[in-house]
Amino acid sequence: MALLRKTLKEYLFFTEPDKPDDFVLEEGKDEGNESCNDAVKDGSGEKREKTEKVRKSKGVIKKLFTPEREDTACYGYDSNADNSEKNESDVKKESKDPESIKRKTSISKDVARNLEYMRKVYNVPLNGDVVIREFEIAFKDKTIPAFSIFFDGLVDRMLVNESILKPLMLLSNIEIKGKEDDIADYVQKHILPQSQMLLEESYEKVIFGINYGCCAIFIDGVDKVFVADAKGWEHRGIERPNAELVIQGPQEGFGEILRINTALIRKILKDEKLIVEDILIGERSKTPCSMLYIKDIVNDSLVQEVRRRLKGVKIDHLIDSGELEQLIEDSTYLPTPQVIYTERPDRVSRYLANGRIAIIVSGSPFALVVPATMWNLFHATEDEYVRFPYANLLRVVRLFAIFLTLLLPGIYIAITNYHHEMIPTDLLLAIEASREKVPFPSVFELLIMEVSFELIREAGIRIPGPIGPTLGIVGALILGQAAVSANIVSPILIIIVAVTGIGSFAIPNFSLAYSFRLQRFAYIALGATAGFLGISFGLFIMFLWIAKAKSFGVPVLVPYGPTTADVNKGNIFRNPTWKQNRRPDDLNVKSKNSQQEISRQWKINEEEN
Repeated sequence: MALLRKTLKEYLFFTEPDKPDDFVLEEGKDEGNESCNDAVKDGSGEKREKTEKVRKSKGVIKKLFTPEREDTACYGYDSNADNSEKNESDVKKESKDPESIKRKTSISKDVARNLEYMRKVYNVPLNGDVVIREFEIAFKDKTIPAFSIFFDGLVDRMLVNESILKPLMLLSNIEIKGKEDDIADYVQKHILPQSQMLLEESYEKVIFGINYGCCAIFIDGVDKVFVADAKGWEHRGIERPNAELVIQGPQEGFGEILRINTALIRKILKDEKLIVEDILIGERSKTPCSMLYIKDIVNDSLVQEVRRRLKGVKIDHLIDSGELEQLIEDSTYLPTPQVIYTERPDRVSRYLANGRIAIIVSGSPFALVVPATMWNLFHATEDEYVRFPYANLLRVVRLFAIFLTLLLPGIYIAITNYHHEMIPTDLLLAIEASREKVPFPSVFELLIMEVSFELIREAGIRIPGPIGPTLGIVGALILGQAAVSANIVSPILIIIVAVTGIGSFAIPNFSLAYSFRLQRFAYIALGATAGFLGISFGLFIMFLWIAKAKSFGVPVLVPYGPTTADVNKGNIFRNPTWKQNRRPDDLNVKSKNSQQEISRQWKINEEEN
C-alpha cells in the first residue's frame, strides 16, 4: 500500500516543465560512473559538489533539443576503446586467469607452439567441427610448415580451397628478396587474393576471427596470423516482411545477416554521410550490432546517448533485437513500447532521413529505431505511399480501433452495471433479455470470453502451417455458438469480444497492440468496480504515466506534450507529400529542411508559360 500511495502521489502531483529544454534524461548507475558514485559516498563537501557538477553535465542528456556535442568522459564510452572493454571486477578476474593472459600475448614464431595452443583452445579432437589443415609452403631453397584453422559450416569450403590453400600449396619456387620477415608481406600482397585480409598479432583477435567465420593461417617464422574472411554459412534470402505487409510500396524485408541488412538500407540511402557504427554486445556471444545514423542530420547528443547505452550493456549473450530493446529502453514498467520495431528497410531509411537512429542486431530480422513517440507507433508504413486522403482515412480507422480494443469491454460493463440511463430503453431491454438465462455476472461472463479469445489467438499463432488461421476462425465460431447455446454468455457479448479482437488487429505496431490488450483487462476491472468513474481514473493515471515517460530523452507525447512548432504537422493526420518540407523538430536535427520550400517547381514553370 505504501508503494501504491507513493506511485499515485508521484503521478497525481506531476507538473510539466514550461520549456522543452528542461526535459533531461536521468540515468541510473553504470560502470562508467563508478568514480562519481564513490565521490558521493565520501563525506567531504568539496567532493560532493564536484560530483554533482559531473552528474549534471555528463550523466544526463542536458537540453537534448540543442545539437551541441557533450563530453562523454562519464558516459563509460571512449571512441578509441575496444568494444569488448570490461569493468574493474572483470579485469581483476581476468588478470588472475592464465588463459586470458595467454590470449592477449603476441603470436609465437614457432608454428608448432601455435598449433599446440590452438588445439588446446578449441579442444581438438573433442570438437568435431574444428578443421585444422597442416601443409607446407615451398620456397626456392626450403619449405616452411604452416597450418590453417576454421570451423566447418561457418566458412565456404570452396573459397578456402581455391583462394587460400591452393595458392599457398601449389605455387612453388617462391623467391623472397630481402629478409625472412618479408614473408608475411609477400604472402599478403602476392599470393592470397582475399578481398578482406587482416594480419593479427594477438591470439585474442585471431580466436575472435575464427569464431566469426574466418580462416586463420599460421606460418612458421612469422609472428603474425593471416585472418581471411571466408564466411559461408547458410542463411535465409531476402523475403517479404511478414509482420508489416503493404499493398503499395517496397516488398523487401530484413534477414538475419547483418551486412545484408545494412546493404538494404544503403541501397535506399545512397549517402556518404550515412554512418554504420559497429559495436559488439555479449561477453560470450560477441554479437555484432550496427548503429546507423546520418551524420549531418542527427543530433550529436542523441548519438552519444545511444552509443553509451549500447556500450553499457553487459550480458553473456545477445540473440535478438527484442532482448536489446529491453536492455536499453528508459522505463521497463511502462506498458507502451518506447522503441520502434520494424522489419522494413524503407521504413528504417525514412526514420534515418528524419534524424533518428537505427540499431540492427546480427541474427535478427527486426531493426530498432530510437527515439520513439506515440505517434510513430500509430503510423503505418503504407501511409506515405498512398494519397494523403486515403492515409488520413486509415488513421481515423486506426484511432477508432484503438478506442474499441482498449475501452469497449470496460464501457459495456460500466453501462450494464451502473449507467443504464446512457443507452436507449429498448436497447437496454434487449440486452437484459439476452442475459436472462445467463447464470454469471456480466463481468465474469466477459472475462470468460476475453480469455477464450486470447487462447484461440495464441493457439492460432503457435500451430504451424495453414492450420493456425483455420483453427482461429473455426474455433471462434464453434466456441461462440456453443457458449450462447449453453447459456454461458449472451449473444451481444460475443459481438463485443469479436469487435474488440478485430480492433486489436488494426493497430499497425504489434507491441502497441499487446500493450492495449493487456490494459483492456485493467479497464474491465475498473469499469466493474466504479463504472465510468473508474475508467476515467484509469485513463487519467495512464495519461500521466505516458506524459512523464521519455524515449532516449524525448517525451513520448511530443509535439503535444510538450508543445512544439510541429504540433500541426502530420502527427495525427498526414499532410500532402509536397508540404512535408521540414523534418520533425522533436530532436532539433542539424538540417531542418527535408526538401525545398517549393518541391513542385514544375507548377511555377507551368504558370510562367
